Amino acid sequence: MAYPTLPRPLLQLRAGFCTGLTCLLLTLPASAADLAQVYESAVANDPVLGAAKAGYAATEQLVPQARAAMLPNVGLSGNSSWTEREFPKNFVDDTVGSPTFGQPFKIPDQEFNDHGWRAQVAQPILDMPSWYTYTATKASVQAAGWSTEAVAQNLIVRVAVAYLNVLRIQDRLDSTMSEEAAVKRQLEQVQQRFDVGLVAITDVLESQAIYDNAVVQRIQSVGDHDIFFETLRTLTDVPYDSLDRLSQSLPIVNPEPQTEETWVQTALAENLNIRAANSQLSSARRTVRARRAGHLPTIQATVTQNHFVSGGPTVFGSGGIKTDDTVYGISMNLPIFSGGFTRARTREARALELQTREQLTEQQLVVARDTRNLFRAVATDVVRVKARLKAIQSAESALEATETGYEVGTRNIVDVLQAQQRLFGSQFDYADSRYNYVIDLMALKQSAGTLAKEDLLELNTFLDASNPVTRLNSAALLEVN
Repeated sequence: MAYPTLPRPLLQLRAGFCTGLTCLLLTLPASAADLAQVYESAVANDPVLGAAKAGYAATEQLVPQARAAMLPNVGLSGNSSWTEREFPKNFVDDTVGSPTFGQPFKIPDQEFNDHGWRAQVAQPILDMPSWYTYTATKASVQAAGWSTEAVAQNLIVRVAVAYLNVLRIQDRLDSTMSEEAAVKRQLEQVQQRFDVGLVAITDVLESQAIYDNAVVQRIQSVGDHDIFFETLRTLTDVPYDSLDRLSQSLPIVNPEPQTEETWVQTALAENLNIRAANSQLSSARRTVRARRAGHLPTIQATVTQNHFVSGGPTVFGSGGIKTDDTVYGISMNLPIFSGGFTRARTREARALELQTREQLTEQQLVVARDTRNLFRAVATDVVRVKARLKAIQSAESALEATETGYEVGTRNIVDVLQAQQRLFGSQFDYADSRYNYVIDLMALKQSAGTLAKEDLLELNTFLDASNPVTRLNSAALLEVN
C-alpha cells in the first residue's frame, strides 16, 4: 500500500534503499493474483471445506436409510438338495399280508432332487418408531447442512485473513527497511561528525544500537513474509508469488445498519451455527418421540409365494411332488416388557434433548456477545484509522522539528532517531488498522450470518493491481547488511 507522503529527505532515502533491493526480489509475474482468484483456489483445494462437504454427503445418506424402514421389503430365498439312498441287497419283507411276506427281494436304490424357492413382500402398515426416527434423521441432516455452510462461510474469513496478513507483513517490511535505511544514513553522518570531533562517542554508540535493532526488526519481518505466504498456500495449494495490494480508495465507514441491537437480532435469526443448533434440538425432540413410541404396537402386512418340488417317492408313487402356494398375512407386535430397555432409552433421549437445548442457549449467548463486541470493534476501527492517519501527519511535523533542532544543536541524534521510529511506526499502525477494519467487518457479518462471497468480491474491487506484493528471495535479503 502507498504510505502517506514522507518528508522529502526520507522519501528520497526510502526510494534509493528500495531500488537497491530490487535484485533481491523474485521475478514479478505477468499479473499478480487478486483476492477473488485466491478465494476460488481455496474453494477448490481447501481440505477443511473438502472434508466438511464429504462428511455432509455421507450424513445425507442417513435419510434414505431411515426411510427404508417404512418402505416395502422384498426378499427371495431358494434351496436345492440331492439325495442318494441305498437299500440292503437281500431285503426281507416282514409285512404280514404282503405277497412276498418272508421272502427276500431287491429294493432299487433311489436318487432324487428336492428344490424350491420362497418370495415375500413385507409392508409396514403402522410403525411409529420408524416414522419419528425418520423425521429426527431429517432434522439432523439439516443441522449438518447448516454446519457445512458455516464452514464454507468461515473459509471467506480465513482467506481474507491469510491474504491481508501477507499485505500486512509487507507493510511491516517496508517500514522496517525504510527505518533501517534512515538509521544507517544517520549513523554514517554521526560517524563522520565523530571523526572530526563534533560529537561524542556516545552518539555513535546509541546510533549503532538503534541501527542494530532496526536490522533485527527487518530480519524478523523477512522471516514472517515467507510464513504468511506459506499460510496462504495451505488454504489454496497454490504457491503464489505476487498479490495485489489494498488500495487507498477503500472506504472506512461504520457498519450498516448502525444499530447494535439490529445486528444482534439478525445474528440470532441468521447465524449458521445457531441454525444448526436449532435443527439439532428439533432432531433431539423427535428422537424422544421415537424412543417413547417403542411401547406402541407395530403392524405389518406380508405376501408370500412358495414353490417346492420333491423328486423323492411319495405315498402316491415315485414321481415326486410339486407344490405352489400363496400366503397373505398381517401381523401385529405389541411390546409389553423388554426389561426396562425402552424406558431407559427414552430417559436417555430426554437427557440428550436437554443437553441440546442448553447447547443452543449457549450458542445464542456466544453469538450475541460476539456480535456486540465485533460491532463495537468495527466502530472503533473506523475512528482508529482516522486517528492514525492524523498521527502520521503529527509524526512528520515532529520529525522535521527535531531534525531542525538537531542541526542547531538543541536536540541530539537519539531524539532524531526516535522521531523517525515514531513516524515509521505510525505509518505501519495506519496500514495495520485498515486491515483490522476489514477483518473485523467480515467477522461481524459472519457472526450475523450475512457474510457471502459477494462481500469478498466487493473487497476485491478495492485492490490495486499496479502495486503488488511480491514474494521475497528471503535468503538473499537476509544477507543485506
